Amino acid sequence: MPDDVSPAPNRYGAAAHRPAPQHPSPSIPLTPAPDPRPPAIPSPSAFSPGPAAPAAERLRVVVADDNPVVRAGLGVLLSGRADIQVVAEAADGREAYERTLEHRPDVVLLDVRMPGVDGISALPHLVGIAPVLMLTYSRESEIVHEALRLGAGGYLVHGEFTANQLVQAVRDTKDGRANFTVTAADALLAHMRRGAPPQRGPLPEGLGSALATAPAPPPPRAAETSERLSQLQPVVGQSSVSGGSVSTPNRQQFGLSSREVEVMDLIASGMSNQQIAATCFISEKTVKNHINRIFTKLHSATRSEAIAHWLGTAPRTPGRQP
Repeated sequence: MPDDVSPAPNRYGAAAHRPAPQHPSPSIPLTPAPDPRPPAIPSPSAFSPGPAAPAAERLRVVVADDNPVVRAGLGVLLSGRADIQVVAEAADGREAYERTLEHRPDVVLLDVRMPGVDGISALPHLVGIAPVLMLTYSRESEIVHEALRLGAGGYLVHGEFTANQLVQAVRDTKDGRANFTVTAADALLAHMRRGAPPQRGPLPEGLGSALATAPAPPPPRAAETSERLSQLQPVVGQSSVSGGSVSTPNRQQFGLSSREVEVMDLIASGMSNQQIAATCFISEKTVKNHINRIFTKLHSATRSEAIAHWLGTAPRTPGRQP
């Protein structure tokens, strides 16, 4: 067909329409284009918690006592605290030194009277390794003074402290603070007062003439101090019962043996049978046998009645022998 010839009209009289050529649409990528911004770095807390703070170290203790019941009780008491742990026990001074050398504890609880090597003998070897707190039934002023002279950081007598006071004393010993029960403090004070009296030089100016002229009373001797203390309770007791004069009780009339006298003195001081057994190095059964014989000789049925007869504070009954 010539180029200048128009397409033939269709049957409706209109020229036939030639469809426009189809062009394919551009393809859409399946993956998004990369983001030009740098990716955000998530914080570590979004995945896992940070490392936990280290727990405070527990105060480590070695308990040295020849009585297994005492060791077990102290172990339960101290290890029950969140900040204290009993790492070892010892039955005598030599074993206490070996356990202390092995574990390097923060505090050593040390008894005085133990078989083999006692606590006083082991003390100078222990204080070079760890602070030592004396925990004992021994209340003599000489022992208290010697323990402190050898480096003990405190002195507690059984029966004179509560559980909380013991725990605090252990913590204080680690920090270098000393703790004393009443008997230990009194024993230390009595020992210090038995020393040589201080030199009395001239008084400085401004204190007044009365102090310069009045002579100071001499310090009491140890025997007099002990006798006065032993008579203190009878004085109070008899003055409230009879209201009359007070005389020192004649204890020889009871006929007690030397061991029974020792046991009776400990009873009068308030010790229990277990404490008396530990102090005298005898069994509790032997203590009970001594007490039964003492009660018979003192015509007493109870501890308080025996103490009253022993101290001279019991009221006198006509026609009855003491």
